Amino acid sequence: MDVAFRKIDIDVYDEDALQESELYDADNRDPAQALEEARARQVSVRSLLAKNDTAGALTTMLDNSPYGPNVEDAKTISLQTLLTILNSTKSTEIPTAINSLSIDSQDTLMKYLYKGMAMSGWADSNASVLLSWHEKLTEIAGTGCIVRTMTDRRTV
Repeated sequence: MDVAFRKIDIDVYDEDALQESELYDADNRDPAQALEEARARQVSVRSLLAKNDTAGALTTMLDNSPYGPNVEDAKTISLQTLLTILNSTKSTEIPTAINSLSIDSQDTLMKYLYKGMAMSGWADSNASVLLSWHEKLTEIAGTGCIVRTMTDRRTV
């Protein structure tokens, strides 16, 4: 019995097939530039955390986050930096920090929380911290934040 037909990619023959590149605009930075910006944000965030400015550190981290398929190193550094912020924040300061963020930044924070939850085995990832942030973020931003995060194709 010939089963070779199962290995044919039929989407190649369909001109209406949706490509991943059509779902969102690509990040216009090249991978080296995105990596350099992520490292610069990491240094900036550390100095803000030293001054106990959690809200400023979050805003700095969440503005212009790298996304797309070719910037994996920048994404990893960004996730590590965000986990540093989350782990160093007291639970009483979380609502104040979240309230200082814009709606887009809150959505980006939710993306990072889900990415942190999905990456089991990371030394910096503490599930209780991530769940605490998720709870507070959902209380403040509502369930719309979760829906926007799940439907947005730009992954962090």
